[in-house]
Amino acid sequence: METKKIIRIKTIHEGHRMQQLPMPAHPLISIIDTSDLKGAPGVSIVLDFYTISMKRNCDGFIYGHQPYDFDGGLMAFMGPNQVMQGRPGGPNPAMTGWMLFVHPDFLWNTPLAKKIKEYEYFSYAINEALFLSEKEEAIINEIIKNIKHESNANIDNFSQSIIIAHLETLFSYAERFYNRQFITRKKASHQLLNRLEELLTNYFNNEDLLSKGLPSVEYIANNLNVSPSYLSGLLKALTGQSTQQHIHEKLIEKAKERLSTTNLSISEIAYELGFEHPQSFSKLFKIKTNLSPIEFRQSFN
Repeated sequence: METKKIIRIKTIHEGHRMQQLPMPAHPLISIIDTSDLKGAPGVSIVLDFYTISMKRNCDGFIYGHQPYDFDGGLMAFMGPNQVMQGRPGGPNPAMTGWMLFVHPDFLWNTPLAKKIKEYEYFSYAINEALFLSEKEEAIINEIIKNIKHESNANIDNFSQSIIIAHLETLFSYAERFYNRQFITRKKASHQLLNRLEELLTNYFNNEDLLSKGLPSVEYIANNLNVSPSYLSGLLKALTGQSTQQHIHEKLIEKAKERLSTTNLSISEIAYELGFEHPQSFSKLFKIKTNLSPIEFRQSFN
């Protein structure tokens, strides 16, 4: 079986050189026009820096394991060590837009160095990209224009802090727009919620708990065909709860049913629900209900 070639790009300079682009004005941050991309057909590329892109007419471009299949504009975010694969025939000549590269070293010793790791959308899959309205796109493009102007200017003692401020604004807008997308794409979002409820109900009603234990967030996300971070973001926006909290809610619901309708011991119920230690079950039940399993059972007598 043929192994695909993977190229690791460690610096922004390397990336520019590979694409036969002029060297960036700043070594740790760069903005390029997608129309200048030469591509790398059949090659997978791993970047050691953050990539934020705005693209239109992206058909055929592959990111991670999913191809772009959108005609309009979209915004995508990649963290270091994610895989990007060029389309087999090279860049789509109809594709327009820009790509912003930010090396982690640029963020060193700033609050954004830690904050950037908290933005979940850097680990979303490509089919979870951000769709922008014309007004939203204009806001983002204006921020990029300011970053480009500052990064191409003479570097001085203020350059980094000004660019960092623009980046923080960019990421905050992206977070707002993703939250809007969760809400405005109601049909897809609520279909996902229904599938989540069905998946958890089936899991807790069969033998999976005994054989596999409690479902993990990764298991749930994989079965819903979304990334764990996207699922978490969507659930927080729509329900105010994380995926783990939804799992626990279903667990407590099932525990209440067993406590109120059977004579099984607390240890037996804990085992049924996938706990190795009854104490762990009792502790979680107490946290979620303010009652111990025994106190809850006694309330029915």
